[in-house]
Amino acid sequence: MNLNVSANGLAGLKVMVIDDSKTIRRTAETLLKKEGCDVLTAVDGFEALAKISDQKPAIIFVDIMMPRLDGYQTCALIKNNPLFRSTPVIMLSSKDGLFDKARGRIVGAEQYLTKPFTRDELLGAIHRHVGAAA
Repeated sequence: MNLNVSANGLAGLKVMVIDDSKTIRRTAETLLKKEGCDVLTAVDGFEALAKISDQKPAIIFVDIMMPRLDGYQTCALIKNNPLFRSTPVIMLSSKDGLFDKARGRIVGAEQYLTKPFTRDELLGAIHRHVGAAA
């Protein structure tokens, strides 16, 4: 896998960040926009599901602990839709528990990042699951 992506390697890549924390959404959005990504954000799973069907992001980052629809439920709903079954979903959590990681795998998440995540972790997940958008 080539991680030496050209300067516009992620340009136009649609990335969704679902988190009820404005700080996390803003941090991820800033990091990803610097890389040229087209960033979509949502406060919870309900808002995200409507945007996902309209915008069709290439990869989705979802927080686990959210009101109304948590990250596990959101991921399961995304993965149960045939149109989005192959869309990579990366779980975000402030907990680094084995149980949480296992539960994430059960609902179909591709990866699990512990918050606070770094720029390299965020970009690494994109490169790993979207193949450098190539």
